[in-house]
Amino acid sequence: MRVLVTGGAGFVGSHIVTSLLLSGHEPVVMDALLPSAHPSAPDPQGVEFLRADVREPASVHATLRGVDAVCHQAAMVGLGKDFADAPAYVGCNDLGTAVLLAGMAEAGVRRLLLAGSMVVYGEGRYECLRHGRVRPGPRCPEDLAAGRFEPRCPACGCALAPGLVGEDTPADPRNVYAATKLAQEHLAAAWARAVGGTAVSLRYHNVYGPGMPRDTPYAGVASLFRSALARGEAPRVFEDGGQRRDFVHVRDVAAANVLALEASDSRPSGALTTYNTGSGDPHTVGEMAAALARAHGGPPPVVTGEFRLGDVRHITADSSRLRRDLGWCPRVGFAEGMAEFAHAGQRASAAVGG
Repeated sequence: MRVLVTGGAGFVGSHIVTSLLLSGHEPVVMDALLPSAHPSAPDPQGVEFLRADVREPASVHATLRGVDAVCHQAAMVGLGKDFADAPAYVGCNDLGTAVLLAGMAEAGVRRLLLAGSMVVYGEGRYECLRHGRVRPGPRCPEDLAAGRFEPRCPACGCALAPGLVGEDTPADPRNVYAATKLAQEHLAAAWARAVGGTAVSLRYHNVYGPGMPRDTPYAGVASLFRSALARGEAPRVFEDGGQRRDFVHVRDVAAANVLALEASDSRPSGALTTYNTGSGDPHTVGEMAAALARAHGGPPPVVTGEFRLGDVRHITADSSRLRRDLGWCPRVGFAEGMAEFAHAGQRASAAVGG
């Protein structure tokens, strides 16, 4: 299968390209190589590489020739610096997706795999002893400033127990990035209905592993901690470090992409199918920082009590649908993955050059 991988020179995209090659497929890399993500041009080996931007219709049209499926990884990721980043997020993520889908409709390409995200859920699943399953609203700045980080029951104010989120949970994006990722899914669903296409969104959890970018506010928390350790500094953990996340290794995510592409013929046409993509082994951010610091041999984490509006407290998902439907099983455990990541190379960001 000839697969166009948008953003194929990036962190997750490059691992997907490797997995496609190992599985006997023909990946074609399309990447704009934006300076914010690629201060120096990569040199992809053994694959066709096209430097092009998904926001440019002519470039998209040229890259779709002879393509059987598209694996859409190109995106601006992370929470960003502030709301001033909103136009860039919408342009890269939503306009880029719309242009790509329009090109696919014209070119007759009917298989799409989208890099989704667990951020579309907002806060995770919570149970109140008195009121059962509840969905707390955004945490207020006054509570966060006072160190009250845990969401409370919106009905009675009691403590809540976090649980796993299923794909059928209503979306509730809490920041600009999350809103753009949900919009991508809506666009993909509309495209599938309009052209009779097959669309799958893998809602990634906290992906980490070799090749993550370093020293950039748009990187994931694992990358930020690893960058600090590389500088000889202690990882700085926001809030009290008790935020629960599902850290999933990038090679496992790449394997999920290949399986989903190979199974696309068996998926219903004219609809979008979503799959949570996580390890199934949640850990707190504090636990992750401590494991990474121990494996690296660096200073232990510092819990700062700082916070960012738009962050959610707990978000971990039930990935059993992906296991059941596609036979996917993550191979890299938490301890093994953190030990590897502690000494793995990182790619330079525009902030550090080189």
